[in-house]
Amino acid sequence: MTVVDPETQAGWVPEAADDEADEEMPLSLRLSIADTLTLGNATCGFMAVYFTTTGILIPHLQGSNESGMARHSAATTVILMLCAAVFDLFDGLVARKLRSSPMGAELDNLSDLISFGLAPAYFVLVYGMVADDAHQRVAAVGAIVVLLAVVLRLARFSCVTVKDGTFQGMPSPFGALTVVSIVLLELPFWATLLAITGTAWLMVSRVEYPKPRGPLAVAMLAWIVAAMGLLAAWAFDAPGGLLLLQTGCALQVVLGAVIPLFATARRVNNFRGNRREARAAQLP
Repeated sequence: MTVVDPETQAGWVPEAADDEADEEMPLSLRLSIADTLTLGNATCGFMAVYFTTTGILIPHLQGSNESGMARHSAATTVILMLCAAVFDLFDGLVARKLRSSPMGAELDNLSDLISFGLAPAYFVLVYGMVADDAHQRVAAVGAIVVLLAVVLRLARFSCVTVKDGTFQGMPSPFGALTVVSIVLLELPFWATLLAITGTAWLMVSRVEYPKPRGPLAVAMLAWIVAAMGLLAAWAFDAPGGLLLLQTGCALQVVLGAVIPLFATARRVNNFRGNRREARAAQLP
């Protein structure tokens, strides 16, 4: 005679339930195509820190006078940040077209923190250590300001709802590229630090920036590709490479300063237009 344990027999039902749970669990943990692009963003940010350390900081600490290696590493670092911006641009586009996992938003914020928070802040910190006229401790404060600005901006992005098609504050990829452009311009130290601090303030400000969609996304992608070309020309010491790089960096900084002015002017005009409409509605 076969004896059936009541507890064992009763355990078949929970086992079936566990199987169903196992089938449902991976759905919330499975990576989508957009998530894969987001992880590419994080990888580029980490490698940017790696090249800044191995190609710029360590040779400086060892007393190396090889400027070509530092130039190549600096160009590689910024190109990796540009690649991270491309991944960040496309993961949003792909997420809107295809399915995105429940982890998508969290992965995006964490990856942006690495690529557009840690990497540019570390770039500023190393600049303060290797530049002739820089002050290391003051540069460290500037790096912390950049990092905290990105942290606050990403945290606010997660919990504040703004009108569709706009960002509140300078987007972190744009801010990171502006910060490294300021460093590459090789301005006097205090001017560099002031411009970096202003960029950090714009990232946590309430100035509205348009989201890169449609023609604006295409223009942004074209600008990133052009910037990569300028960096490559500078890295390989092409004729006029330095002048081209400085022109591109200056244009990036000018865009970072002009866009808030246009946004503020548009906001003021909209406010005045609403007031005129309100007064006209009150007239008999």
